[in-house]
Amino acid sequence: MLKFQDKVALVTGSGTGIGKAIATKFVENGASVIILGRRKEPLQEAATELEGKIPQGVNATVKIFAGVDVADETAMNEMFDTLKNEGTNVDYIINNAGVSGPVTCFANAPLDEFKSTIGIHLTGTFWGSVQALKVMKEGGKIITISTFFTEERPLEQRPYRFRSPYTASQGAKNRLAEAMSWELTDKGIISIATNPGPVHSDRIYKTVYPKAAAEFMRVSGFEDLSPVEVEEAKDDLLECILADGVDKEGIAKTAEKLANGRDVAKLTETFTKLLEQIQKLAGKIQNNTSHMIADQEFLKQTQVAESVLNLCDDKIAEILNGKVIPGDRVFYPVRPHIGTTTPGVHQPDFAGKAVIFTVDATDKADSERVEFLADHVEKNGGKVACFISKTTPTEIQEQISGKFHSHVVDITNPEEVERWLNTAKTNIGEVLAVIHTTGKLPEVGKLTELTRAGWDELVAKFIVTPATVAQRALEQFVPGGGKDPRLYKDAKGAIMIIGPDLPVGRKTTGTQRAQVEVFRGALRPFTTTVNQELSDVLKSKIRMFSVFPGTVTGGEPNNERIADAINFLVSDSAASSAEVTFCVDESR
Repeated sequence: MLKFQDKVALVTGSGTGIGKAIATKFVENGASVIILGRRKEPLQEAATELEGKIPQGVNATVKIFAGVDVADETAMNEMFDTLKNEGTNVDYIINNAGVSGPVTCFANAPLDEFKSTIGIHLTGTFWGSVQALKVMKEGGKIITISTFFTEERPLEQRPYRFRSPYTASQGAKNRLAEAMSWELTDKGIISIATNPGPVHSDRIYKTVYPKAAAEFMRVSGFEDLSPVEVEEAKDDLLECILADGVDKEGIAKTAEKLANGRDVAKLTETFTKLLEQIQKLAGKIQNNTSHMIADQEFLKQTQVAESVLNLCDDKIAEILNGKVIPGDRVFYPVRPHIGTTTPGVHQPDFAGKAVIFTVDATDKADSERVEFLADHVEKNGGKVACFISKTTPTEIQEQISGKFHSHVVDITNPEEVERWLNTAKTNIGEVLAVIHTTGKLPEVGKLTELTRAGWDELVAKFIVTPATVAQRALEQFVPGGGKDPRLYKDAKGAIMIIGPDLPVGRKTTGTQRAQVEVFRGALRPFTTTVNQELSDVLKSKIRMFSVFPGTVTGGEPNNERIADAINFLVSDSAASSAEVTFCVDESR
């Protein structure tokens, strides 16, 4: 009997690539598979191929769910309801679906694409796992595929420039896999994440590396092209890359489309040189990555599939439940990015400067923190404005508004955030820093028992809203910098994201800490990635820090240490700091 005979595996994003390779390995080992994705044609082709690989004498099947986007609540609900009504028991859920997302500096990344990337990678993984519980029994396995770029080593967080929403969602996925292992123990269901490292795929060769190279050219400039012109041309030009060269006719058509009165022949020549440079740089990126691997070889998709099936083995899965594995094959040398207390600096004079607080408070302790920090700024000569989220409890809104210049606004709306930041600059003065407080994670019992609306609220509160505020703050510091990265050179500014806190108390559980870490796990790689872009790519002196209050042992957070972090953030020393995430209450 084959190892997975009479078992059923559901693989998301399985019409092509790694997902298809995983489905193939399951079929070859006797399992029935359920494949799904947004596009019907690749799924049909994959199903035909998979059916041809079912071993002789094995009663396995291949089932398709086409048009299913893992981020689509209704589509996912209907799929799992169908399986439940058919009496299907699913033994293995493989969370594989993903997209590249915008490959550009965060300042230039459209927020709708940011949210879409989070929706597919993180929410798709979460909701797919939750809905899968309808058709899983004790002994079921949830395997989540993530990326090595978001896994931390001691005092280190790996940046992945131009991929801020990707890193945020992947970092959260790793921590989500851990949290689910705590929450699903009573159901006897195992949760494991795997970070396979670089894998041979069309996505990485035809999309990620060329787009990253094109972004370097947009930032650094190429001949007489403006950054906007590179941006407008890059997608069409990347379509002109062929297996055996380039599509010269396609390049000419791109030049004709974007000429706008310029000499088409000359622009065609310029675009041809630009594409050659993009290809050269993409190859260099690939080569540099391969040299961080001992044997300088990316994994094959079939090797990833083999590792996933190994994780589904009962004995191995029991050992690895709640783990994020493997410790990837890539030696990725980076400076330390995670610290404890910030370096001490002389108390800065905030005179004549404005510090903006955007507040998404959960409870009274959050409002007391904002009051303490705002008072700290005012005592040292600064001016304060507080923009309080509409979702903040009324009594907290009134408490803050009674002491500081405040407005209740929709901080999830980028246009509204930008408008209020501009108003503050006009009425109060130059904006020195924007400080966003996420508030604490509300008591949720189990994440896996949340409604979809409840989950979406948490993602908005702890990931999307901080990103929205941060991007609008960058636009405040460098007007027009998203489209023209040259404006960032030597620009100054400071952004701080505070929270979420670790739970307080001697009896805090592993489940409670793991839940908070899902959202901290998003903000760590996000902050690190954006800072690398700001410093190494854009050559600015703007810095964004994350501050995570509380301790793993349940200790009370100290707001004075956060005030010290503000002092450091606005100092000249911050611009050269490699540490950008501070667990200010930890001593380790």
